[in-house]
Amino acid sequence: MKEKGRKVIATNRKARHNYTIIDTYEAGVALVGTEVKSLREGKASLVDAFATVDDGEVWLRGLHIPEYTQGTWTNHSPRRTRKLLLHRREIEHLVGKTREGNQTLVPLSMYFSDGKVKVELALAKGKQDYDKRQDLARRTAEREVTRELGRRVKGMR
Repeated sequence: MKEKGRKVIATNRKARHNYTIIDTYEAGVALVGTEVKSLREGKASLVDAFATVDDGEVWLRGLHIPEYTQGTWTNHSPRRTRKLLLHRREIEHLVGKTREGNQTLVPLSMYFSDGKVKVELALAKGKQDYDKRQDLARRTAEREVTRELGRRVKGMR
């Protein structure tokens, strides 16, 4: 029986802090059986993961999927390079964008979509330290404004 909907396996929480997201793509992942079983247990880490485009194919590197506990000699290696499945037009677009400037491909999240493993891949540009400080200050100011508005609505001030 097919499962419906979207079940998140792992997210890269630092990606939106360290990068400015320009565009996002949904890509399938070519996996072996024990990797899928390990992912169904909810085990994966996108912390050091990134994607590269080599010879017209997109590869996900640094993704850690631990070995399946009930696996035997057929178990996978945890940090092997995995192929991402995208349309040819999307790959050509990504090749152009990554070559023209300092843009990189960063996985934002990994999830099951109707029983298939998908990765949300972002075309991103790295942030400098001052960009991170500006974002933090902006979020803090927005939070203070919403708090003050809430207080005024409740009649506290």
